[in-house]
Amino acid sequence: MLCCLTWVEISSLHICGSGRVFLTSIMAQQKIQQNKKLICCPICLDLLKDPVTIPCGHIFCMNCIKKHWDEEGQKETHSCPQCRQIFTSRPALVKNTILADLLEELEKTGLQAAPADHCFAGSGDVACDFCTGRKLKAVKSCLQCLVSYCELHLQPHYESPAFEKHKLIKPSQKLRENSLHHKVMEILCRTDQQCTCYLCSVDDQTPHGAVSPEANMAESQMTASQQKIQENENFLMMVQQYLDALNYSADKTVSDSEKVYSGLIKIIEKKRSDVKKQIRMEQCNKVIQVKEKQDKLEQELANLRRQESELKKLEEHIESMHV
Repeated sequence: MLCCLTWVEISSLHICGSGRVFLTSIMAQQKIQQNKKLICCPICLDLLKDPVTIPCGHIFCMNCIKKHWDEEGQKETHSCPQCRQIFTSRPALVKNTILADLLEELEKTGLQAAPADHCFAGSGDVACDFCTGRKLKAVKSCLQCLVSYCELHLQPHYESPAFEKHKLIKPSQKLRENSLHHKVMEILCRTDQQCTCYLCSVDDQTPHGAVSPEANMAESQMTASQQKIQENENFLMMVQQYLDALNYSADKTVSDSEKVYSGLIKIIEKKRSDVKKQIRMEQCNKVIQVKEKQDKLEQELANLRRQESELKKLEEHIESMHV
């Protein structure tokens, strides 16, 4: 069912190719289940058989509504099992031919009524007082009706204004009128975990903790709320511890990387200094070598010039002698 999927599961589906087919299939199944609820009898929870409509507009299996009214005995009035509308006389049952034809066609297609969304009552569970055959698990008990209801049969209490003042409590197996005072058992005894009437709680001399079901429910909700708050606080504490550990790890990583890069910078600076010294040393050596050659060439040039001067003087002397 699509309604049972979380947002993360839905968002993780690939809405293309097989993912689109899968999502479409889920939505189709959900639509079928919703439609099946509309064509199920509110009494037996099975597909309607011989559907009949009563004056208030609700539809039931013919045998189910007959059996329900037969169980009411020889009362002067009868009521709708779903909305509780009162009829002064037993209404005539009108067969819903359109719905009957539709159900016949659906049965040919193999549609089966399997209330997978409901849970049947087992040992230790409070059963719905309205279900016939295999009873469903009750979800609420009514202190006014003194009856327990499953989710389906509880709907009139939510939808009809006639049930606005009815008090609903958690399903109780001991929901009945007190045989001593003939009062509604609207007080919850915390010690015995049983419902009792107000007069019994006054007469009982034993110190029992008596509260109204509403107060007990409010206290339970408060306890659950406090537990939820504590769980959230513990979770926030874990988140804060995680953030502290994350910040510490990040700071340590930054510090370690600074040390590593600082060492690398020192090594590079030393290498640059060594290279610079090496270049300067080679420069000095080359300069000295060049200077030595320069001095030697200058000395040779000076000697050549002196020899040239001496040769000129000798040449002039020879010429003067021939004259």
